[in-house]
Amino acid sequence: MSAQKKSFYITTPIYYVNAKPHIGTLYSTLLADVIARWQRFKGNEVYFLTGTDEHGQKIAQQAALAEMHPQQFVDQMIPAFQSAWERYELSYDRFIRTTELAHKQTVVRWIEQLIAKGDIYKARYEGLYCVPCETFVTQEQAVVVEGEQTCPSCFRGLQKISEENYFFRLSAYQEKLLAFYEQNPNFIHPKERINEILAFVKGGLKDLSISRTTVEWGIPFPSDPEHTVYVWGDALMNYVSALGFLHTGPQAGSRFAQFWPADVQVMAKDIVKFHAVYFPAFLMAVGVQPARRLLVHGYLLVNNDKMSKSKGNALDPLKLADHFGVDQIRFYLVRHMPTNHDGNISVPDIVSRIESDLANNLGNLLQRAASLALKYSATEVVVPKTWSEESKKLHEACNEMLGEFEVLMDGLQLSQAHAAIWAFITKVNVYFHEMEPWKKAKENPAQFSETLAATAQSLYIIGHLISSIMPYKSKQLLASLGHTLSATKEQIYACKWNVPCTYFVPREPLFVRPELPIEYKEAAAELEALAPPQSQPAVKVTHPVTPVVAAVSRSNSEGAAEDGFITIDQLVKVELVIGSIVSCVRVEKSDKMLCMQVDLGSYGVRQILAGVGQSFTPEQLTGKRGLFVANLPPRKMLGMLSQGMMLIAKDGDKISLVSVDDAIAPGSRLC
Repeated sequence: MSAQKKSFYITTPIYYVNAKPHIGTLYSTLLADVIARWQRFKGNEVYFLTGTDEHGQKIAQQAALAEMHPQQFVDQMIPAFQSAWERYELSYDRFIRTTELAHKQTVVRWIEQLIAKGDIYKARYEGLYCVPCETFVTQEQAVVVEGEQTCPSCFRGLQKISEENYFFRLSAYQEKLLAFYEQNPNFIHPKERINEILAFVKGGLKDLSISRTTVEWGIPFPSDPEHTVYVWGDALMNYVSALGFLHTGPQAGSRFAQFWPADVQVMAKDIVKFHAVYFPAFLMAVGVQPARRLLVHGYLLVNNDKMSKSKGNALDPLKLADHFGVDQIRFYLVRHMPTNHDGNISVPDIVSRIESDLANNLGNLLQRAASLALKYSATEVVVPKTWSEESKKLHEACNEMLGEFEVLMDGLQLSQAHAAIWAFITKVNVYFHEMEPWKKAKENPAQFSETLAATAQSLYIIGHLISSIMPYKSKQLLASLGHTLSATKEQIYACKWNVPCTYFVPREPLFVRPELPIEYKEAAAELEALAPPQSQPAVKVTHPVTPVVAAVSRSNSEGAAEDGFITIDQLVKVELVIGSIVSCVRVEKSDKMLCMQVDLGSYGVRQILAGVGQSFTPEQLTGKRGLFVANLPPRKMLGMLSQGMMLIAKDGDKISLVSVDDAIAPGSRLC
């Protein structure tokens, strides 16, 4: 390894193989892939681990239903995971399976060390157990639903079990864990998730059952083959067994010495306890440092319900890739699913995001610039000796974006990091529109050439930065500028805007505007058929309060029906989101216009102008939450850029904000 390179180890959860992967399992792996690609771009030596969890009662039950031996059952499930990860261009270095001999040897040797240290003892466990989650549940933790005790994570029924088990002295590590959290305040991201862990540990840790006698499909417990190792003890050790921990032979521990402790472990919030409490204690017990950081993301929801295989609402990532494209789905999940809270997936929303962010904002920018360059024989980009003030401002914005992007990526705020890129793409579009190169080609060739040059330099940098989420499309973009994905981070971050470029008009658009899959169109048609008859309004309004969103005449409304109704396809294109007004000032030389900085969550902080200055003071709006249209094209108002629209309610001369509950996070979308 080069002395300049830093080792970086990132892991995903290992996934149960009781069913094929869905988009929820893809999401964790994709987040890790994006981080791994960013770290490689920074010049670090990355080791990226993913894999499958193949032991336990749940797997044994599924194998029995399929009338197969458990090993045969898990073997036939692996290709589904590996092919899906390959389809989505996930750049993992190692795919581990817990049925591998080397992994099983690590687990046995780890248990033997715990026994030798006196951290294992035999006793009887009597209590509740969740088979789907493979976890022990106390009476206090169980959630009563319709008179039945259920799992606090999946809300499915619990089994009452009574069996002789071996126990790990987890209680002995309570104070050590609390000291570790205090010494490592950034251990869990986002930080607010540490509170539930602190509450759990401070509430008093109980010793943990580390073996089962009623589960045969597992790793035999050392010196007592009547027992098998508890599946979470088995599974969690994959992160170190994959690096050769406790392996024998020449250089067996060299990779472990190089890459452990893990820099980032990615997981969903339902398994944070296992990774933030049990696993660190397991490692401390054998003298090993815990991982440096956990990235704990929320659930992906479908119709505001947790996605899972058992509920039958899991989206198939391969079908989504077939319809929309791999990079498009990668972009949607990383850019528009927030990691700090749950994200709601909607197929119409995917259509809308691809159209607005990718086809309209980025793809159209490249197409317009390249087509103009070809039309006026200016495909060879000529960098001017001096840039105009307009171009200098764009260059400065590019530098600012680069700095913001790096801070956010290193801070594991992936959605916000890519929001910063798309905010800059919007600025490039505004620059291109204001410079009007289609008019200047003949009347001012120098300015025409400079506009194409500034746009090319911006796209060159954008192409490299988006390579982590769109590895194929980034190459396609750069090829349209005569380049490959080859620049180093140092070269990109120098941002000198002097890279030789040649415009090539793409044979096909970088992104096409997608359509809803046929099954969603049919569902929309069914909903429209259920609408009340036009002659019988569903609601009679005697004192209307009119939402003021835009002044668009019906005759100019694209696709509007003669009776004023719109279709569901049109409605879902409007992105109404919760925003928090961070700051607000009056616009000079205007008594109506206010300029707000609005936190739109995963959409980023945007500047939005509103003509409500005669009804509200800046102080009255600062700190308020409201509704905003997030996917309107940016426009200049009184010389200032506005990147959205605030919704207000108007009743005669009275104007009021459309307010929302403070418990709803900024960036949440109305649906």
